[in-house]
Amino acid sequence: MERIRERVIQIYGNLVSLLQKCIFCILSVGPIPNHIAFIMDGNRRFAKKCKLMEGAGHKVGFSALMSMLKYCYEFGVRYVTVYAFSIENFKRSPEEVQSLMDLMLKKIEEILKKQSIVNRYGVRVIFSGNLKLLSEPVRLAAERAMLATAKNSKAVLSICVAYTSTNEIMHAVQESCEEKWDEITLLNSSGAGYGLISLGGYEQDEMDHLIKLTDIEKHMYMAAAPDPDIIIRTSGETRLSNFLLWQSANCYLYSPSVLWPEIGFRQFLWAILNFQQIHFYLDKLRKQS
Repeated sequence: MERIRERVIQIYGNLVSLLQKCIFCILSVGPIPNHIAFIMDGNRRFAKKCKLMEGAGHKVGFSALMSMLKYCYEFGVRYVTVYAFSIENFKRSPEEVQSLMDLMLKKIEEILKKQSIVNRYGVRVIFSGNLKLLSEPVRLAAERAMLATAKNSKAVLSICVAYTSTNEIMHAVQESCEEKWDEITLLNSSGAGYGLISLGGYEQDEMDHLIKLTDIEKHMYMAAAPDPDIIIRTSGETRLSNFLLWQSANCYLYSPSVLWPEIGFRQFLWAILNFQQIHFYLDKLRKQS
C-alpha cells in the first residue's frame, strides 16, 4: 500500500512539473524578465500563525525560496536577488539575530553541496552588503560560497545581507570620492595633474562632472546585476524597506497578500503575467531616463 502511495505521489509530481513547463513555454513567447528581486516578508508572522517555534518560519521560508529559484531559472530569468538580512535586523534581540546567523551559516553550507540548486542550474552566488558586519563564521562561509561558484555563468543569485540601500549609496559615493582623490593625487605627484588639487584647478564645468554617475554605480554592492524588472514583496506590503532604492525607479512592484513561506507557483505566474502586460510601458520609461 505504501509503495502504491509513493507511486501516485511521483506520478502527480511529474504531471505538475510537465504542466509548469508547458506554461513556461507559452509565457516565453512574451518578454522574459532578466532580473527578479524578492523581499521575503512574513516569516515570523507565519510562525505565529501556525503556532510554530521561533525561527521555524525562516526554515519554511528557505524552502519557499528554493521553489522560487527553481521557477526563475527554469523560466529563463538570469538574475535573482533576495533581501535576506537588513542592517536594521541587527536591532532585533541578540537571540534572534544569532539564530538567523546560525541558519544562514547552515544554508550557505548547503548551497555548496554538489546536488544543490546552485550547482544544478550553474548559478554564481554573490553576497551583497556590508559583509564586515557579519559574524566571522558567516562572512567566511559567504566568501567560500562566492569563490566556489565564481566560474558558474548560467545565472546569478545575489543575496543581500547586512544590507540597506542607504548604506549601499553611502558606500558607493565614499568609494567614488576616494578613487577620484587617489587618481588626482597620482596625477599631481607625477607632474601631469597641473595642480588639480588646488582650489580653482578645475573649470566649473569640469568640477560639475568630477564624479560621474557611472563612477558611483560601479561601486554599488549590486553592481554585478542589472536593475530589477520585478520586485516581489509578500504579505501585501508595498514598501521597499530600504531595498534597491537606487535600482528600482522603473521596475514593477508586485505585492501578493500571502506570507513568504506561503508563496508558490500561482503568485510567481501572476507576477510574470502582470509584468508582461506593462513591459512596453516600463521599457519606454527606461529609455527616457
